[in-house]
Amino acid sequence: MRDLFVTGVIFSLLPFVFKRPWLGILLWSWLGYMNPHRLAWGFAYDFPFAMVVGLVTITAFMFSREKKEMVWSRETVLLLIFIGWMLFTTFFAFYPTDAWFQWDKVWKIQLMIFLTALIINDRHKLHWLIWVIAVSFAFYGVKGGIFTIVNGGVYRVQGPAGTFIGGNNELALAMVMAIPLIRYLHLQEVKKWVKIGLAGAMVLTGVAIVGSQSRGGLVAIVAMGLFLWLKSRHKIVTAIYMAMAVGIIASVMPQEWYDRMNTIQTYEEDESAQGRINAWHTAFNVAKDRVTGGGFEMWRPPVFRQYAPDPFNTRDVHSIYFEIMGEQGFIGFGLFMLLGLLAWIRAQQVINRCKKDPEKKWASDLASMIQVSLIGYAAGGSFLGMAYFDLPYHLMIILVLTAKFSGVLDNRVPVSSPAKLGSIPHPSSKFGHESANQGF
Repeated sequence: MRDLFVTGVIFSLLPFVFKRPWLGILLWSWLGYMNPHRLAWGFAYDFPFAMVVGLVTITAFMFSREKKEMVWSRETVLLLIFIGWMLFTTFFAFYPTDAWFQWDKVWKIQLMIFLTALIINDRHKLHWLIWVIAVSFAFYGVKGGIFTIVNGGVYRVQGPAGTFIGGNNELALAMVMAIPLIRYLHLQEVKKWVKIGLAGAMVLTGVAIVGSQSRGGLVAIVAMGLFLWLKSRHKIVTAIYMAMAVGIIASVMPQEWYDRMNTIQTYEEDESAQGRINAWHTAFNVAKDRVTGGGFEMWRPPVFRQYAPDPFNTRDVHSIYFEIMGEQGFIGFGLFMLLGLLAWIRAQQVINRCKKDPEKKWASDLASMIQVSLIGYAAGGSFLGMAYFDLPYHLMIILVLTAKFSGVLDNRVPVSSPAKLGSIPHPSSKFGHESANQGF
């Protein structure tokens, strides 16, 4: 039944995508982040919905009358260079077959991210995109939070199998990055019942992150929570929501959870932690030996035999930084780090230019929350191998679009009416009128 429902929803929306290509970006994002087909058990589970939606979106956009103008900024240019470098390193990968298979996923994801910059051409569409991304992860946050409370935190919160967020660690990091986006929507919302729902989603998502029993997720939520409070316009309200989440966590989590989290302080005695550190040394040694690194999917026993301090301790790298360093070399690592730095600087630029302008306050709020989300990714990513996860790159493009629509990118006020720059109506009031399995 779920298979028929998911398939029916997706294919019933495709005709609207032909008419309005931007709806294809929303549909692809929903498939890529929530992965609703992975919640079914039949034919829909492996059906290439994202590929179908991606092809329809590209075709619709190519034949549409909309202006086709790419937002070329320092971030988009650098991202394009980074993608080109990843293609180059794939030619010299240790394991070509596996590397090209991974490259096939990566370039398709990045293509849709660039299409976001092409197709999302006003604030209304951008606002809808943020809703889709936030709700996609909030689904697992609310569901996982309730699951954690009902079961007393005994079982781990997991994501849908066979996706970027399938494991407890990966889902935890994705939910950490989603909370600031939910907070942005909460700040912009005018309907009381929707604000209450968003507030509840934030609290339950925080509980779900802890319920994942991910040590990396705990590090990420602490770092994200601190910056969320610092960046929040209403610090007392934010503190209340955090206190609610902490109170629930303290009342339901078992002693086993505290024992597991305490191993963060005794990592020298933890076999898993020592395996990760061994993999990090391996990544550094490979990058030092090869300009192009080892290529995608290099974490195999023969590589450890040659480059690891402990040649017989073979584990996945579990770090976005060392994953990039080992697979893409020091040049790829530098591009990756510079991309994050430029995104942070752009966000700060938007904040400084827009925070005192009531008509552009939304842009300041969004840039602040994206900063918070990227902090969560940077902290949690230290212990998780999600270097090619769509969301951080998508957020960087959203940040560029925010700068464009607020007039910051081209250093002028955009030609729009004050109503469009000010308080935006709830998306549901416009949608009727206007109207991923990762990669393809």
